[in-house]
Amino acid sequence: MEIKSSTLFEIPLSEEEAKAIDELIPIKTFPKGTVLLKQGQIAKDSYFNLKGLVRLYYLIDGEEKTIQFFTEGDPIASLSSYHHQTPSPHYLECVEDCTLTILNFEKEQELIKKVPAFESICRISIEQEFGKNQEVLANYMIKSPEQRYLDLQNERPELLNRVPQYILASYLGVKPESLSRIRKRLTEKRV
Repeated sequence: MEIKSSTLFEIPLSEEEAKAIDELIPIKTFPKGTVLLKQGQIAKDSYFNLKGLVRLYYLIDGEEKTIQFFTEGDPIASLSSYHHQTPSPHYLECVEDCTLTILNFEKEQELIKKVPAFESICRISIEQEFGKNQEVLANYMIKSPEQRYLDLQNERPELLNRVPQYILASYLGVKPESLSRIRKRLTEKRV
């Protein structure tokens, strides 16, 4: 990742602080299909997505329910499991080949001691993700699947080509056949 003396989330870092971050946060490539975290495991790592696509999903009565997608520039974590060291209720899976930074829980504590500003960086990152999650939850509660699809088309159109249809359908809360009907209906409206 190599952070030079600069700013991260508008927080200035010295060269020494940037070097400490680089040394304690390795970068690793994971192939498509890699499960970073399984339901029931305790999250020992959090990630930052440099390249690729990761999804967070639950397995409910044998059916996958995708809740979130993490693309380039997104932090990735099972926050409750990671911070409280409790079993995760969900899975994290690479939908594409991914290049991620890996921050181990113990190394995070070490990094906060070496670079006090890193705690602010983490807090800002969590606050941004929390805000995004509030919007996703609100949209899921108040909008129809067709409206959610249109929002996805407008706000994150790259996902429509990067994510398999069955995963998109699970994210929208519909079956793949229903997603096909939604797409067909919207195409007919445009013609």
